[in-house]
Amino acid sequence: MNKAAGDDLAVDVSARESNAVTASRWPRILAPIALGVAFLLLWTAIVRVKGIQPYILPEPLLIARTLVSDWHTLSGSLWITLSISLAALCAAVVLGLLFSILFTQSKWLELSLFPYAIVLQVTPIVAIAPLIIIWADNVTVSLLICAWLVAFFPILSNTTLGLNSSDHNHVNLFRLYRASRWQTLWNLHLPTAMPYFLGGLRISGGLSLIGAVVAEFVAGTGGSASGLAYRILESGYRLQIPRMFAALTLVSLCGIAIFACLTLVSHLALRRWHESALRTEN
Repeated sequence: MNKAAGDDLAVDVSARESNAVTASRWPRILAPIALGVAFLLLWTAIVRVKGIQPYILPEPLLIARTLVSDWHTLSGSLWITLSISLAALCAAVVLGLLFSILFTQSKWLELSLFPYAIVLQVTPIVAIAPLIIIWADNVTVSLLICAWLVAFFPILSNTTLGLNSSDHNHVNLFRLYRASRWQTLWNLHLPTAMPYFLGGLRISGGLSLIGAVVAEFVAGTGGSASGLAYRILESGYRLQIPRMFAALTLVSLCGIAIFACLTLVSHLALRRWHESALRTEN
């Protein structure tokens, strides 16, 4: 009898926790949606009351119609910008992890190369993008390099910090059991660095898109290699402001989608063991 009562109590507690999680999830979804709808309604009201012309500030419905009518052109540009961003992000992940591991294994290498990584980070991409475009024979390669330069440092710095954040007691325990460098790296340093790496990955996801757009602005590529940045410039020159806002909307939505996907990846990787992803009663 006591066992049955205990099972019923456990089921009741589990059901209450599930309902509490569901109830706490809805405000996080509905609040930003309500704020966004209110902003769009206010935008529409200001445009219509003030009589602002579409070539100055189009209303959201006109932007949506332009997005639908020009989708054939804008979708191709979206794919070009997105492909460059994702390729730069993948390169930043691979090289960032590689250099972080090398820095962890050799302090002399870290002290020698890390300052140059900082130099690349603090140098504005707008200043060096023209040089990269001149030096690179292929425009796509130059855009990829520019986007990679922007996305590389957050992964490198965060992962290096994570690899150096292992508990010293655990490190001494691995040494006591005569674990090899590879065993210590795989079983201790990399799991410790995982949250740091995923945090840097979320930052680099947005920065890779920014780097690709900025590089496209500088390159000014047209024709079949036209990304969203070129469509924005082209619309501005032709005073097609609704189309400009439609391209800007696609850039924003693309950045939100990248961040949401990387946040989901981070949650799935950490939800079972790391404190930042575990649900608590508070």
